[in-house]
Amino acid sequence: MLSLPFIREHSREVVDRLKIKNFDSTEILDRLLKADDRRREIQFQLDETNAQSKLLAQKIGSHFQSGNTIEANRLREQSGVLKTRARELETALDLAKKEADDLLIQLPNLPHPSVPGGTSAEANEVVFHEGTVPGTGTGLLAHWDLVNKYRIIDFVQGTKIAGAGFPVYLGQGARLQRGLINFFLDRALEAGYTEVQPPYLVNAASGFGTGQLPDKDGQMYFTGEDTLYLIPTAEVPVTNLYRDMLLKSADLPVKNVAYSACFRREAGSWGKEVRGLNRLHQFDKVEIVQIVHPDHSYTALEEMREYVTMLLRLLELPFRVVKLCGGDLSFTSAMTYDMEVFAAGQQRWLEVSSISNFESFQANRMKLRIKEEGGKSHPAHTLNGSALALPRIVAALLENNQSPRGIRIPPALVPYTGFSLISCE
Repeated sequence: MLSLPFIREHSREVVDRLKIKNFDSTEILDRLLKADDRRREIQFQLDETNAQSKLLAQKIGSHFQSGNTIEANRLREQSGVLKTRARELETALDLAKKEADDLLIQLPNLPHPSVPGGTSAEANEVVFHEGTVPGTGTGLLAHWDLVNKYRIIDFVQGTKIAGAGFPVYLGQGARLQRGLINFFLDRALEAGYTEVQPPYLVNAASGFGTGQLPDKDGQMYFTGEDTLYLIPTAEVPVTNLYRDMLLKSADLPVKNVAYSACFRREAGSWGKEVRGLNRLHQFDKVEIVQIVHPDHSYTALEEMREYVTMLLRLLELPFRVVKLCGGDLSFTSAMTYDMEVFAAGQQRWLEVSSISNFESFQANRMKLRIKEEGGKSHPAHTLNGSALALPRIVAALLENNQSPRGIRIPPALVPYTGFSLISCE
């Protein structure tokens, strides 16, 4: 959430920068500032009314002590009028605050000045590329054919049990999943992250804190009886560990890693872009989260990008780093790098990680602040990234390592899987 004082002081900048996200904020800002003007005026009147009531109370007490009950009772009638007026002003103040808050949460985060313009993924910038992109080859299969050949994932049974987008992992497929999770967690611990095992259900306050609510309400699974949401990513519960907290500057950065299943009610068009593992309703992911001082958040973003780069190198996957344009940025992000791997069987790039800096946007919503040594406090900056999301990593591993003998497992992963080859034997 943007800061209202910042909006007041930099309204022209807010309008211009949100245009990079293709968001016209002019009308909302006009209504927001007018609502805040009303709030300020009502607050002034309420303060004046309360001050008069306090002064009258002192006079009434003095008159009673001196025995002048007639004047004391007359002033008590005036006091009653002021108290009624104060209650009316409090109601009006609540309404003005709600109107301003409802408008404020409609504004996306401001994109970083370096974010390129553009309306869709076609305008994203490839900022780094590494590895050889495999050729098509003879008989090169997509992963949805490979998993059937080697009997490691069953989409049909998953559909029978829960519906499309809920695969069942079998045998070496299940062991590959477990191996990847432990591999990613161990690398994160080596990099200084503290492991967290979070709940898979969160309340509305948590969804609001990280920006999934109300923006992505329709994409989240909701349990109406308990008023809880299934998490779309471990980012939500892990970041909300620090909601309503005041952290000491000396204790930063906070670095957490968490494995979780993730649940998303994503709808997509039919075709290869959403086929197989490319888009699921339930999938596994290891997430890294950092809470940092604002002066260091873009250094942390680059550090997280390099960390995910290291993981992809260990998995021996050709990859590229893409800086998202304004039109492809999420509602909450100020800057995002997408990490994409090439899948040989599909002959296309697959996003396997998004690494984002939210600056103070989430911290403002969560009331997460930093206290400096001098005693001043201010919002923290929050960041998160997939490290990594498993479905498309698995798809790329299968498609890029297929051979007549079977599917080769990268050496760095073998200690975690217990096998170096997926075969039909």
